[in-house]
Amino acid sequence: QHQSNQSDQSKQRIDPTKQKNFKLIMAKTPSKKTVGAKAPKKATTGKKRSKKRVESYSTYIYRVLKQVHPDTGISKKGMSIMNSFINDIFERIATEAGKLATYNKKATLSSREIQTAVRLMLPGELAKHAVSEGTKAVTKFSSA
Repeated sequence: QHQSNQSDQSKQRIDPTKQKNFKLIMAKTPSKKTVGAKAPKKATTGKKRSKKRVESYSTYIYRVLKQVHPDTGISKKGMSIMNSFINDIFERIATEAGKLATYNKKATLSSREIQTAVRLMLPGELAKHAVSEGTKAVTKFSSA
């Protein structure tokens, strides 16, 4: 009987609000900005957690490499360097374009700010090629 009494006690649910040092933690109500945000999903037992996705330009770097040199490959380290290079250039251009927009009291980055930033960041002939490719891409996007 003593053993069954212990198992009955362990089966009873303890109400945490009845505990001596219990603190009620209120969930923060979402602000107007986050009303449309999704609630975090609860962890389900038995399912494998999906791997965190890492974004990179490797697919696009590979496609361009095959357009320029179809018979050439690239190592993992080389791909990592190229990815870092693209992220660095992207950040520099975005920062410069942001400064240009601020100087001209504009709230929006347009293709004009990006083009000017590219002209300032890249040297000579490289800037000319980048501007022409950018213009071509914007024209293609606008017509679609």
